Amino acid sequence: MLFQLLQTPTAGQPFGGILPMLLIMVVFFFFMIWPQMRKQKKAKAYLSVLKKGDHVVTTGGFHAKISQITDTHFILELEEGKIKAEKTAVSMEMTMVAYPKAKA
Repeated sequence: MLFQLLQTPTAGQPFGGILPMLLIMVVFFFFMIWPQMRKQKKAKAYLSVLKKGDHVVTTGGFHAKISQITDTHFILELEEGKIKAEKTAVSMEMTMVAYPKAKA
């Protein structure tokens, strides 16, 4: 099969070798790249709505409250003190789940 793709096409099949490769690339895009781009857009939109006072969980498992927000970092308030974390390190917002009266 691989050797057939590498051979030069005959006069009756000018796109015989290119068509399967294009089909593979289209399938790869729709099953791998497009869902990943949607996931990244959703994560970026989620991080933009977080604000000071929201309770979050980091990817490392820390439960904290946002005390300050910069362009690329959050200052998170833990029971023992404060830590500086990348915005991408926040995995979920827990204000409505763990602290339902905090948002009201």
